[in-house]
Amino acid sequence: MHSYNQYWVGEHLSDMEGKIRSLMVAIARFNQKNASVYLQIVHQATLNLLDHTKDPSTLSGESYQVVEAIPLHHATNDRTGLFFSYLCQQYLHYLFEEYAEAVEKANTAKLYFDSCISTLPTVIHCFYDSLARLAVYPKVSSSEHQELLKQVKENQKKLKQWAFHSPSNHQHKFLLVEAERYRILKKYLPAINLYDRAIALAKENQYLNEEALANELAAKLYLDWGKEKIAQVYMIEAYYCYTRWGAKAKVVDLETRYPQLLATILQKQQPSFKLTETMISISSHTIQSSTVSSASLCEALDLATILKVSQSLSSEIELDKLLSTLLEVILESAGADKCALLMPKGSRWVIEALSQLEQPSIILRRLPFDDGQTVPVTLINWVKNTLTLTVIENAVVEPTLAADPYIIHHSPKSILCAPILNQGKLIGILYLENNLTVGAFTSDRLQVLKLLTTQAAISLENAQLYRQLEEYSHTLEQKVEERTQEITRSYTQLESTLEKLYSTQAKLIQAEKMSGLGQLVAGIAHEINNPINFIYGNLQPASQYVASLIELNNLYQQLYPQPLPEIAEKITDIDLEFISDDLQKLLSSMRVGADRIRQIVLSLRNFSRLDESEIKSVDIHSGIDSTLLILQHRLQNNSKYSEITVIREYANLPLVNCYASALNQVFIHLINNAIDALQESKVNRTPTIRIRTEFSESQKVLIRIADNGVGMSESVQNKMFNPFFTTKPIGSATGLGLSTSYSIVVEKHGGELNCISKLGEGTEFFIEIPV
Repeated sequence: MHSYNQYWVGEHLSDMEGKIRSLMVAIARFNQKNASVYLQIVHQATLNLLDHTKDPSTLSGESYQVVEAIPLHHATNDRTGLFFSYLCQQYLHYLFEEYAEAVEKANTAKLYFDSCISTLPTVIHCFYDSLARLAVYPKVSSSEHQELLKQVKENQKKLKQWAFHSPSNHQHKFLLVEAERYRILKKYLPAINLYDRAIALAKENQYLNEEALANELAAKLYLDWGKEKIAQVYMIEAYYCYTRWGAKAKVVDLETRYPQLLATILQKQQPSFKLTETMISISSHTIQSSTVSSASLCEALDLATILKVSQSLSSEIELDKLLSTLLEVILESAGADKCALLMPKGSRWVIEALSQLEQPSIILRRLPFDDGQTVPVTLINWVKNTLTLTVIENAVVEPTLAADPYIIHHSPKSILCAPILNQGKLIGILYLENNLTVGAFTSDRLQVLKLLTTQAAISLENAQLYRQLEEYSHTLEQKVEERTQEITRSYTQLESTLEKLYSTQAKLIQAEKMSGLGQLVAGIAHEINNPINFIYGNLQPASQYVASLIELNNLYQQLYPQPLPEIAEKITDIDLEFISDDLQKLLSSMRVGADRIRQIVLSLRNFSRLDESEIKSVDIHSGIDSTLLILQHRLQNNSKYSEITVIREYANLPLVNCYASALNQVFIHLINNAIDALQESKVNRTPTIRIRTEFSESQKVLIRIADNGVGMSESVQNKMFNPFFTTKPIGSATGLGLSTSYSIVVEKHGGELNCISKLGEGTEFFIEIPV
């Protein structure tokens, strides 16, 4: 299928048609029916382009009849043949601007995509599928726009990947689709750049057919934009590319659709490049008109060279590079030894670029022109005011320039000064001189210069638009950057203020809550402490009194073994023996309960430490034990949760200088969270809280509180110390416990509070406090 591949690369169609015929004959000898059919499809598409059929957009002719062939493909389940057929139909419909039909055939071809995966036709399908969808975009309803762009985006992903691996074959395709996408979105400036890049790459890699297509699409953009003069340049370039490719049917199609853009080519009675040129002498103001034939033009510069130069100018979008290319081309083409380009900058004119044969480089800077040192000011002002191309055969003897300082000092011979006009607006002046020859700027050279200045006007406008866009983009980027920095600073300040506000609010809420809780606990402890002390203090003498009464009763029974009937009956009713045995046990149990209440009251007082708000030296272990005693009801077994085992591994710690009440808050928050985590855990293991203390060499006390509960995710760990952050249901927690604990340990005590946790395995908090 070598010739098939060449079809898409851009080999001349007539040459390829002959190769396909030879291949068809060779394959027929080996009875390779399928391969022969595939070649017939491509052969017919080639014949269509060569204008050998009545309707070039319909894949029917001497080699292949689509109406008859499609049923045969289906009958033999020839999926590859179906894909090739619909692909060529898709291509022909698009090329001859039947865009809706092209989309329809592309959709049908996609059904057989699997038969040609990883082959060149799949690339062509994606490429022309995108172009066809973008072409129908303006004609479909707005509800269909999103789906069209979605399909184009999917195709572009594939083209981009192919372009990465083989840029010489696919990069220009990707760029051309991007240009069309920007065009339908009315983003003309980036589209222009993409068209020119696609044209340059297609030309560089000899994809003549796609170079022609890119020029044609660029011309359509300019035509839609109302810039017919620029559109004409691109359409003429497309016309010549299609001609060199041999696509006569497409050439005829362009002549029919765009006669106004191809008028200079279609004038049958005149040469292809018939131009009229005016030569003006400043002194006499006489006009001489001369017509240059196609033959004389080719003697000065053949058509291929003109197109090459035109393409080199049109492909430059950066102003500095364009000026360098323009002056280099003009020096080579016009027979000048000095060339200057003048352009307006605000209210004054400057020499934007200057090139001389004896100087190796082109000067690209804004030079003054009115100092009389570089160009004749008199002549420049004349052309600027009259917009007239002026040629002087011998400047030394020209009377109107006799007083010009530049002419007096440099004595140039031949001079040409041409206005560069774009849509009637003067955008530049081209100055040429030859110091060796009189009459150096002949009529033939003037025709070439006219072509070049026409292209230069277009390219200069594009380059200036591009520079303005870059400057605007740069300015916009700077403003966006400044605004972004300003917003970032404001946001940072606001974020810091909010963080401080949250922190302050959390501290106030927690302080108020703990203050109220401390007062409540201290009050309850105080109220309970007095009666319980009274009860506990009287239990001892009560026990003694009861013991004495029991001894008296026993003595009485020994001395009077036969009590009166009434007394014997009462002894039996009250079970005196049981009472005597159980009363002592009852009083002993009351003593144990009262002692337990005294311990709880002591723990509440130790926890609240209402009278110890200032920093002082305390026993850390007593605070932990008090906390555990207060939470004993949550640790014990009940109907809903299993009993939690608490393991205490205490080291020998010195007294710690701290805020005891605040530190007790940390213990109760962390142990409460550990209990919650254990109660949420579904793992079948003994729920355990392990509390360990250590004294480090750095004179710091380390307290570890670990559980084997549900654990925490990394995202939760990152936010757990934030005020008001909680993973518990709304109303069941405030989200202040851990943030307050962090504030107490880190800010109030200058210590550290850290945590390690793993989902499903448990959590361990580390409290480190300096002694």
